[in-house]
Amino acid sequence: MWCNQTNYPAVFAAIRLWIPLRQSGTIFDWKTGARFFLTLFLASSTFTSISILILPSQAIAVERGVSGPIGFSDVQAALLPPPGLYSAASLVSVTNERFFNTRGDRVSFLDDLDSTSEIVGATFLYVPDVKVFDGSVGLLTVLAGGQICGRTFASTDERCLRGFRDPYVELSWSKSFGKLRFSEYEGAPPIIEGLSLRLGMGVIVPIGKYDLELAQSHGLTLGRNIWDFVPHAAITYTTPPIIGEATEFSFKFHYNKYLSNSDTDYSTGDLWGVDFAVTEKIGRFQVGLAGEYYDQIEGDEQFGQPVRPDGRPAKSLSLGFVGIATIPEIKSAIKIKATSSVINDNLPESMGVSISLIKKLF
Repeated sequence: MWCNQTNYPAVFAAIRLWIPLRQSGTIFDWKTGARFFLTLFLASSTFTSISILILPSQAIAVERGVSGPIGFSDVQAALLPPPGLYSAASLVSVTNERFFNTRGDRVSFLDDLDSTSEIVGATFLYVPDVKVFDGSVGLLTVLAGGQICGRTFASTDERCLRGFRDPYVELSWSKSFGKLRFSEYEGAPPIIEGLSLRLGMGVIVPIGKYDLELAQSHGLTLGRNIWDFVPHAAITYTTPPIIGEATEFSFKFHYNKYLSNSDTDYSTGDLWGVDFAVTEKIGRFQVGLAGEYYDQIEGDEQFGQPVRPDGRPAKSLSLGFVGIATIPEIKSAIKIKATSSVINDNLPESMGVSISLIKKLF
């Protein structure tokens, strides 16, 4: 498989907490203020990885691999915000350089491989005011587009491709077993301490910009022309503080099932992975380590035969920083994330930076 980590936002499991905000100049009690901050904070986590939102991938020779929701969940992976409609706007920049084989060694004739992507995205999350098995449900839709420019070999000129990415749709169910406690900082969101769980199913719909010629000659593509079905499960556990006010551990496990590319008869092998974060909450802020790991458990095939020499299974580990801040003055939250790959088996080196603005519409 040959793909760059692709990140989509995550849908988080559920908790209905009627708490909220005390705005200056407006009369709200403390509980009303807390609810507002909690809504904002959980929404920011829900869109937390628009970070590196639908990143473009490249392809070598024939279309190999597919973009999927890999690395799209970090903080509060198992939580949903209170009922309502939420939106997020994101800017993402990604670079890919060089290429590494199954053993993690650089492939010398691909040392000039290089691509840069600039992507903008819009994400919408709807959480209805209903309970399902005493939990909440959320419907997430991700739309994105932009451009990817680059080349595969030194002898090829740089080309660019502009258009829309494949959209992503996800349905999730979530339940929290935690308890709520208030922050010691004025104006900060309350803290949900304890365990939360989430189960869901996502799908990437292959209707984005796909150019087979550029995919083969320059390794550039936005859409992938491949269906990707993604069942997943997430856990979030928040403990008493280690450094700040609370320490959070979040993990989201996913399994990617790919169908064949109808234009090339190329089949990407299934993979499993986990997105994770270990963060500290301090007042209005949550910061810490974020990362994603995935391992392709099946080799790729084309025309019914394994791709030489061994199906080229991919393995990747990326690590980086994630930070979220609530902004009550504009009833929004902002998130910044930066990651860099440290393991690249049958993949290029990858670095990505993203910034997202999250807002509750109603």
